[in-house]
Amino acid sequence: MTTDRANPKRVPDLPGRFQLETDMLPQGDQPKAIDEIVRRIEKREKYVTLLGVTGSGKTFTMAHTVARLQRPTLVVSPNKTLAAQLVSEFRALFPHNAVEYFVSYYDYYQPEAYVPQIDLYIEKDATINEEIDRLRHRATQALLTRRDVLIVASVSCIYGLGSPEDYRASVVDLAVGQSIGRQSLLEHLVRMKYQRNDMELKRGRFRVRGGTIDVMGAGETVHRIVLDGSTVGAIAELDPVTQEEVRELTQLSIFPATHFLTVDARVRGVLEEIQKEKEARVRELRQSEKIVEAQRLQGRVEYDIEMIQETGFCSGIENYARYFSGRKPGEPPYTLMDFFPDDLLVFLDESHVTVPQLQGMYKGDRSRKDNLVEFGWRLPSCRDNRPLRFPEFLARVPELVFVSATPGPFERKSSKGVVEQIIRPTGLVDPEIEVRPLKGHVADLVEELKVRVARGERALVTTLTKATSEELTTYLANLGLKVRYLHSDVETLKRIESFFLACVEKGQANGTITSARPAVGLAQHLLGVLMGVRVLARVRPERALLDGVIGTALTSLDGP
Repeated sequence: MTTDRANPKRVPDLPGRFQLETDMLPQGDQPKAIDEIVRRIEKREKYVTLLGVTGSGKTFTMAHTVARLQRPTLVVSPNKTLAAQLVSEFRALFPHNAVEYFVSYYDYYQPEAYVPQIDLYIEKDATINEEIDRLRHRATQALLTRRDVLIVASVSCIYGLGSPEDYRASVVDLAVGQSIGRQSLLEHLVRMKYQRNDMELKRGRFRVRGGTIDVMGAGETVHRIVLDGSTVGAIAELDPVTQEEVRELTQLSIFPATHFLTVDARVRGVLEEIQKEKEARVRELRQSEKIVEAQRLQGRVEYDIEMIQETGFCSGIENYARYFSGRKPGEPPYTLMDFFPDDLLVFLDESHVTVPQLQGMYKGDRSRKDNLVEFGWRLPSCRDNRPLRFPEFLARVPELVFVSATPGPFERKSSKGVVEQIIRPTGLVDPEIEVRPLKGHVADLVEELKVRVARGERALVTTLTKATSEELTTYLANLGLKVRYLHSDVETLKRIESFFLACVEKGQANGTITSARPAVGLAQHLLGVLMGVRVLARVRPERALLDGVIGTALTSLDGP
């Protein structure tokens, strides 16, 4: 089923209003900034830029803007750790609303690739984090059931997610007293990609005992449906561990177990389309005298078709996503943004980093896919399994607010002047900056850390490489300091756990953050140390270096 994207989605009449709960009042430049952003958005200005210095309370300003406008909101963050910090802050400000976390669910991801220079084919390898997948489902389910939804996402929000129309159409609504047969309900669950397992109940599974059906949804909530003949006799929510009844329900909506659904009636037509494309592409390769590539492609696609016919799945099935979602060649994929109503509001946090990320995702993906197509590893349609191009992303956004201490050229060019937030609510000015010699720098660092720990304070040390961060962490730990390293090789949830523990522990010398990557948004540290600044200054833009590293000490009067 192809969705006509030229026709705007209506704004659904769903319940929910944002309720901002805080004892703090906007201070400094915040009141003026909030009023100006709201005024421009209400005038339908597409692009607004908030230039707020580090420590000026930009998150608080965003929260007040959301509460004033009352629109479903997407906040795009440049990395998972910062996204988790924003979720924590927004949940504290909106405790009664749906504040959700949406990032890539891969702990490890090696994309399929081919290196023609050395004839090396690299097969796709990935490890999915079940907890993050659960949070992604919570986000999309919230968008379908309420309006007071604020989702903090990484650039994962521009990658394919499956058709929202198929997702909505597959939801099963049940109510006590409703007529539905046992076999009909079980068939509905199977079509939504639930698996029956009467021994062990996990996410995406259901078990059947006579007329009692227990279902664990994608969000790890367990529900029991008791059928009285062909009528729903009772519905209850169960504790996922003890399996004891928590509360009785009068109605229940069961959402699909996966975002990627295929209507069974469509599969035969999909396979015929894949077969046609395969025959045309193989013929084209043979005419170009690429015999090896033609044989390779024919064998791989025929194997995939057979696997889909027999099991409904094959390795690399996402490369046929265009056919399964009913899209035309070249059409953009369905993403998280297609689950939002038309009046969504988007913030790009740390836009000087996020905008280049969004601009570069498509080009990197296309370069890899071109090699796979040219050398017979994949059909040309695999190119349509891609992230959104930057213009496609902008076309889906009615109003967009860039948020940064150092807006880039795109933000400044697109906006009709910037909204400034210079005066901090705390009244603090920029911290003192010292440049010290390289000789004896580690011993100097240790002395500074001991002084801070003695005061019960925290510190943040940024190094050039991941290896250096781990080595320095080990060295400091051997000296008796409480220290953690944090970089992109650490699993997402463990990275977030380390970050939040560092924020609450006293006397924490929180050592080393990523390779040449400023810890944007890591506040609550009184000492910020930058190791190897001469090299870092060459590989990082000056504005990112200043904003990300020097700004970490701005939450305290004593932060140098």
